[in-house]
Amino acid sequence: MEDNAKRYIAKLDDVKHKPDKKMLERQLAVLEEMLQDGMGSKAYNEKVKDLDLEGFLKGDDVTLKIYALQRLVLDRDQEPPRPEECLAVVKELRTAIIDMLAQRVVKEKINKELRERIQQRQDQYMEELKLAILKKHSGPENPTTLKKYARLQKLERRSLGKSIMEILRPSSIDEIVGQQRAIKALVAKISSPYPQHVLLYGPPGVGKTSAARLALKVAQSKEYSPFTEDSNFIEVDGTTLRWDTREIANPLLGSVHDPIYQGSSRDLAERGVPEPKIGLVTQAHGGILFIDEIGEMDPVLQNKLLKVLEDKRITFESIYYDACNKDIPLYIRKLFEEGAPADFILIGATTRQPESINPAFRSRCTEVFFEPLTPADIVIIINNAVNKLGVRMEKGCAEIISQYTIEGRKAVNILADAYNIAIASQDCAPDKVYISCNDIYTVIQNSRLTPYVRNTGKSGARVGRVLALGVAGYVGSILEIEAIAFTALRKGEGTIRINDTAGSMTKDSVFNAAAVIRKISGEMVSDYDVHVNCIGGGRVDGPSAGVAILAALVSAIKQKPVRQDIAVTGEISIQGEVKPVGGIIEKIYGAKQNDMSAVIIPARNLKEVPSDLSGIKVYGVERAEEALEILFSE
Repeated sequence: MEDNAKRYIAKLDDVKHKPDKKMLERQLAVLEEMLQDGMGSKAYNEKVKDLDLEGFLKGDDVTLKIYALQRLVLDRDQEPPRPEECLAVVKELRTAIIDMLAQRVVKEKINKELRERIQQRQDQYMEELKLAILKKHSGPENPTTLKKYARLQKLERRSLGKSIMEILRPSSIDEIVGQQRAIKALVAKISSPYPQHVLLYGPPGVGKTSAARLALKVAQSKEYSPFTEDSNFIEVDGTTLRWDTREIANPLLGSVHDPIYQGSSRDLAERGVPEPKIGLVTQAHGGILFIDEIGEMDPVLQNKLLKVLEDKRITFESIYYDACNKDIPLYIRKLFEEGAPADFILIGATTRQPESINPAFRSRCTEVFFEPLTPADIVIIINNAVNKLGVRMEKGCAEIISQYTIEGRKAVNILADAYNIAIASQDCAPDKVYISCNDIYTVIQNSRLTPYVRNTGKSGARVGRVLALGVAGYVGSILEIEAIAFTALRKGEGTIRINDTAGSMTKDSVFNAAAVIRKISGEMVSDYDVHVNCIGGGRVDGPSAGVAILAALVSAIKQKPVRQDIAVTGEISIQGEVKPVGGIIEKIYGAKQNDMSAVIIPARNLKEVPSDLSGIKVYGVERAEEALEILFSE
């Protein structure tokens, strides 16, 4: 079309300078041809016919032809031009037709580009439509994903079976050994119509986690309990819980993934909607959230958890949340505007001392203390485990294991190692295995274990040697304190020496004991060269060894033998009074582990002694003389 327009203009330029009739006829012929081409033959003929201009265009009269073209191009219904006006009218027609042709050229270019764009969009749409149909009928899979899925399916069919620890784990409350008092207290607090948050204290491996899990089962069986069969037991290790200052990930409380930087799901990100993810506190709603080693949690996270315990609900916030956005799903709108429910019972377990736990937690929770296991408890645990495994074991194996650990979990691990050694050496069926004492000793040697219970040589009575009670964490132990006294070379110029690493308070106890000796017997310790030794050195500190140090000094000076089957604890005052000390229960269990027949404790600590304590006698004394009388008795 553009080439035709240029050709017509060239023709017009060729004839416009010849002002005669023939020139006008030629110009009119070119203009008619241009008009016909510009309008299209069909449209041109129809318009000529409608206006009844055929006679004018086919005649010889130039003015009538100009008149007809005026009607066609300019839509003017007027008289034909006079001869002197013909050139001006033709020029006007020429300009109008050229404009018409130019508009048509531009229009065709636009239409052409428009058709190309439409075709391109249509092709793209058709391609997307095909992919959508394929995805609908074939799913999101392709050969690569299907191959990986098949590989996972193959792996799922392969299993090593249960671990031995799963088999030996307690399956009922009755199988937890040595914790009857603690379990009774825990079950009472959990299975109540109004269950309480609980903190469990105690050494590792004594059954705190198992007891918490099984306590929920007991509570679910009670008609009045708020726990149902659907109540969850959510377990998490507090050492893995850390507060994320960016709040991108928080598995305990939940978090919000914004649509730009933190990866909300694609459909939400495309609409600019933040995606909240619920945490363990919501998963535990209506059940129990058990946090092992709760004392190791990040302090900031502990404070956040305290807020959840108060509100029983967790809230979510995001600068990307717009309540007016109609594209927000209902569940997301509910989470942002109302929060998520988090009404659960918290059970926290820790090996720390109560004073190191957040006071706010302690004020909201009741406290239950699990006791250290005795060798007798370890023996029961081992025998139960042997019965579960369905194997035979040589007599004495359980007693050997009980000498190397006070943890039930560790004891079972030793047994499991011995089982593996036995089955490997005997090459027999699992139910035909025979575990011998040699297998136990092999495990002990391989693991470089040392006896947990030291041989204190308790038989008979000895001069200058007293067994004191100490405690580290929740584990009580026997401490050996010995003294020796020689008459000073010069009366009143004797010396007193004690381990430099024994601790300042222990040294003070030596000087307190010297004052008490003079008060109750008249003996001057300064008349002797005295050496007090705390075996193990720096393991002893604090005032609770006061009575033991007093007894050792009196025995060394008076050469009176001390009973070795009795252990003693208590602070001594310079007036000879026996003051109360801490860790009484742990110390008594430490004495039981070392097979002591009796313990001497301050009388004011007697109220802490369990009423159902058996297997050991407890003496409560108020003054030093009472303790000495018991220790020096035959």
